[in-house]
Amino acid sequence: MGTDVIFPDLQSAVLCEDVRCEINGMQTLVGVLSVIPAPALPINYIRLCIWTRWCSGSGKFRQKSRIVGVDEQQVIAQAEVEFNLKEMEGHATNVHYFGGVQFQQYGLHHVEIFLENELKMRFPLPVIQVTRPSG
Repeated sequence: MGTDVIFPDLQSAVLCEDVRCEINGMQTLVGVLSVIPAPALPINYIRLCIWTRWCSGSGKFRQKSRIVGVDEQQVIAQAEVEFNLKEMEGHATNVHYFGGVQFQQYGLHHVEIFLENELKMRFPLPVIQVTRPSG
């Protein structure tokens, strides 16, 4: 990296089921998740997304996003992307799409966001057992 690099701030990170790009260029986040309810294991998601927004930086960067298992070792899903911020007033929005994500354990998983291999955000993602309504 050059000397004119200013590391950006992570403005937001959201786990959701889909991100849609509208005709006007805006994005719609669908199915924002804070917990994974599972009546039985394993539970499969055809698609999960991690939406991130970076701001107040300048330069070329590499972001890595991942979901880690209960044991803190198993990486359930991971993706990387390079992005540029040309000016301090700009922002960069990244979307990582994960296909075929499978959770095999109940318990506390985590979503992690890295910038240049430095952890910038980590938040819990509980996979909890729920009972199906009878009726």
